[in-house]
Amino acid sequence: MFFIRRFLLAAFCGVLFCGISFAQTVNTPTAPPPAGNTILLWPEGAPGAVGDTLDDKPRLEPFLLKGSGMHSAVIVAPGGSYTHLAYDKEGVKVAQWFNAHGVSAFVLTYRLTPRYLYPTPLLDGKRAIRWVRSHAAEYGVDPAKIGVLGFSAGGHLVGYLGTHFDAGDASSSDPVEQVSSRPDFVVGCYGRYTLEPGIGGSFTLDSLIGKNPSDAVRQDVASVLHVTAQTPPFFIFSTTPDTTVSSMNATSLYNALKLAGVPVELHIFDAGSHGTGLAQQYPTLKVWPLLMDAWMQEHGWMPAEQ
Repeated sequence: MFFIRRFLLAAFCGVLFCGISFAQTVNTPTAPPPAGNTILLWPEGAPGAVGDTLDDKPRLEPFLLKGSGMHSAVIVAPGGSYTHLAYDKEGVKVAQWFNAHGVSAFVLTYRLTPRYLYPTPLLDGKRAIRWVRSHAAEYGVDPAKIGVLGFSAGGHLVGYLGTHFDAGDASSSDPVEQVSSRPDFVVGCYGRYTLEPGIGGSFTLDSLIGKNPSDAVRQDVASVLHVTAQTPPFFIFSTTPDTTVSSMNATSLYNALKLAGVPVELHIFDAGSHGTGLAQQYPTLKVWPLLMDAWMQEHGWMPAEQ
């Protein structure tokens, strides 16, 4: 009954406010915490690092549940066009939301352009999954219940992670590299998943791949081209008025997942622009985390609410 009431409430809100259009929301950069307060993904130095500053150190800020018992974890990738991170709005606040719902979270600081281009930020994401999985016992995390969630550029990143993964290198001397980089579930929020002409938005991925990338690079970063039956389940959220990343990216990814037989849930709202995060200030969009909550509970990635 709880879920039914919540669903009816969400539907009512959608009908009541569907004609409202919200102003563009800006992803204000917020500096991640110092490396000393976080987990360095490569403690001895990241591969391909061009310096030894914080900008050269991909890392995770943990938001761990207290108490005993195995539970799920989510790696959160804030957006910011691959040039900066909306760290508080699309990172810390999201991690705190997951903690309140019985899930540990890790906010990812991946390396950014123009200092780092393709594929470095994407490799940082793969390393983050391996790190959490290889240290799962220390965090009380079930290694088979590790997901990723990203917004905008972070949405593109998690789309990549959900379609580009491997089982790990058993012969590696690094125990982190020995485990799988496959996320168990993916939540993509207003992300770019295709570079097909006519399906776009102002976020072109040029900041990541340059203005004249090779066809191979363009194809590699388009998640829709790499969906298979082994792709993990997806939850996709977008809005129709979004001009930064067209919601047709979301529908294209949904179609690819559906054709491959991958479990997928899609929500596109009639109101709201780009960069809304958890959207708690928006009467229509604020229900999307509750829809994700129900989806995660259905799959066993979030404990049932009492």
